[in-house]
Amino acid sequence: MYRLAIGCLCLILSNGLLADEMTVPIGQQGDMHKARPASGMTREVVEENFGAPESIKDAIGEPPITIWRYNSYSVYFEYNLVIHTVLHKADS
Repeated sequence: MYRLAIGCLCLILSNGLLADEMTVPIGQQGDMHKARPASGMTREVVEENFGAPESIKDAIGEPPITIWRYNSYSVYFEYNLVIHTVLHKADS
């Protein structure tokens, strides 16, 4: 009984040692809240509101998916509509 109690106590106390710690640099915390193109926007609206992209990857597949690359994110279009906007991973 004594060994069982000691074993349980060791398990309980070691829980904190198993946890991972994740840190986010302060300079990167605000990027999530920057304005970005939203799903359903047309190419014209994106260009009017966010400017011309730095580069455009030609359409691939069916339905055609086009990627517009901006400085900190990429915009994925299906035909003429935004389907997703992805933040670029920050350089370490």
